[in-house]
Amino acid sequence: MSLRVGVIGGGQLARMMVPAAVNLGIDLRVLAEAEGSPAQLAATAVGDYRDLATVLEFAKTVDVITFDHEHVPEEILRELVSAGHPVHPGPDALRFAQDKLAMRRRLSELGVPVPDWAEVRSEDELAAFLDDHDGQAVLKTARGGYDGKGVRLIRDVGESTAWFRILDEDGRGGSLLVEELVDFRRELAQLVARRPSGETRLWPVVETVQRHGVCSEVFAPAPGTTSRLVDLAGSIAVTIAESLDVTGVLAVELFETTDDRLLVNELAMRPHNSGHWSIEGSVTSQFEQHLRAVLDLPLGDTATRSPWTVMVNVLGGPAAGDLTDAYPKALADQPNVKVHNYGKEPRPGRKIGHVTATGDELDEAAFEARSVAALLGADLAG
Repeated sequence: MSLRVGVIGGGQLARMMVPAAVNLGIDLRVLAEAEGSPAQLAATAVGDYRDLATVLEFAKTVDVITFDHEHVPEEILRELVSAGHPVHPGPDALRFAQDKLAMRRRLSELGVPVPDWAEVRSEDELAAFLDDHDGQAVLKTARGGYDGKGVRLIRDVGESTAWFRILDEDGRGGSLLVEELVDFRRELAQLVARRPSGETRLWPVVETVQRHGVCSEVFAPAPGTTSRLVDLAGSIAVTIAESLDVTGVLAVELFETTDDRLLVNELAMRPHNSGHWSIEGSVTSQFEQHLRAVLDLPLGDTATRSPWTVMVNVLGGPAAGDLTDAYPKALADQPNVKVHNYGKEPRPGRKIGHVTATGDELDEAAFEARSVAALLGADLAG
């Protein structure tokens, strides 16, 4: 029996599904946005994921649809389901990853711990929230934000004027999400996979380090975690996955606060940057697990292969030349490190790859990974 999985989106996440699909004998097909995408090895179609006819035609060639990103319009997702095409995760789940306000409402209804938040439609409503929160807050667009985009620290209402003006000019009305500025000790991420029949598997909770709003490093497992924290993070992730009926990999980004609480920051319903370490560091990578889950196959073991795994993103890349130009020195200096090149042109702040080191000592693994990332041109400055 042939297993055909269609991925909408030709980015690096789809690219990293390819080796897992090859190993399992899965026919992976990708609807890429443009020629020469990172996932071009599996790109069987090129077209606009916002065009219903294009997406429906692509869906006819596969057994199940999944995603490299969460930007496919909800109405297209519902048309796919209406036409009888399995979609994982489905539109009822994805709406909570696409709309931060909908996500905050639903998580609050479920009793999942989140930062104090409000929906604001005017500068007056924002001013009232600031007055109640020591004059500072985090303002977010409800849709479209990622990697620090659509997120702004606000200490004065005037800093929000341009965003409210855009909402007014849109003509459809709209609102923004405002949240308390959380006093957190560090950021964590809990990944969980869930298949339609209900089986779930958790990876170890990891620590993520953000620079300029973009994930820079991941430490697996998160250093210094207590059994209480591990149990709580896992419980939160499973509750969300089951309550929202998520199929596939779900990433729950968390704040560990200075008063020892865990608060949900963001959700991603797909393989996630915080899980790239699992390619080398886990018995089953997030990419293989995602394919298993959307096909409703038994999920794999998520135990770690080494005591420590450190993943460092290559952000920016070399000022001149290609990423591969640095291979001779980087690979010779640190033969323990694995390099993942996304096939993207270098650009300041752009994720063009990542590197992973595993080992018995956390500091040594971190040193090795950072060394190779730096040789590849990554900007590791604060």
